[in-house]
Amino acid sequence: MPSLLTIDTIRLALILTLLYLAYVDLRTFRLPNAITFPMIFLGLIFNFYSTAKLTNFFDAVTGSVLGYVFIWGLNEIYWRLKKQHAIGMGDAKLLAALGAWLGLSALVNILFFASIGGIIGGLIWLKMHQKSIRSAFPFGPFIAIAGIIELLWPQLLQTRLLSSLI
Repeated sequence: MPSLLTIDTIRLALILTLLYLAYVDLRTFRLPNAITFPMIFLGLIFNFYSTAKLTNFFDAVTGSVLGYVFIWGLNEIYWRLKKQHAIGMGDAKLLAALGAWLGLSALVNILFFASIGGIIGGLIWLKMHQKSIRSAFPFGPFIAIAGIIELLWPQLLQTRLLSSLI
């Protein structure tokens, strides 16, 4: 049986990594492969071997693959319609990493909170930098923050928000 200290240490390491990635993306509009690829690999390995796993291995693999494919697919559709990229593939790799650590079921919440944060934060970002609504802004920080929310308060959307509406 895993100790609470082990699980908390892993969560802390993930939170610090996500905060660092958010900072880097805000400054550079890039999410480095040197961090996102190992996050994917380590999430899959952890959920396969560890007794402290955050999700089962099948959900980790499925979450990782579908996390990447979802963002890639959105970008591909937008490219075909507008002949420009809508979202960076670093964002896809970050979502794949979160899927590898937290599983497929977590992706719905992560995408929901990242989208809401991205709409509000993106408008603030564009206003602060005096850019037009068509200008790019980093979305990775919103994925990272949503990942932290899901890591600390799993299934928050279903348990708190939706249950109060029903």
